[in-house]
Amino acid sequence: MECTSRKMDKAVVIQVTGRMDAVTAPDFDAACGAWIDQGETRLVVDLTALDYISSAGLRSFLVVGKRLKGSGGTLALSGLDGMVREVFDLSGFAALFPVHPCPETALEALG
Repeated sequence: MECTSRKMDKAVVIQVTGRMDAVTAPDFDAACGAWIDQGETRLVVDLTALDYISSAGLRSFLVVGKRLKGSGGTLALSGLDGMVREVFDLSGFAALFPVHPCPETALEALG
């Protein structure tokens, strides 16, 4: 799994590529945590290129989301498709976070 991130407008967009599982989920936690530690409170995670997510990956989203919520922030998702979308829907996680078709619409919704 690879995480790349960039600051856009009033949020940070983090693109996740590959497979998120017990081995790679800590990398996602670290990438998000680094931005939160810098004071960022709005993260958009672009999952367009994510091929697979395990329960460990879902847990990472929950941890990051709770951390942001504690500081008045928001975690938004974009690009959910295929098996990854199915996992988020079946687990109920798609209802926990704002879901948008692309990072641009997520950024617009964040204001």
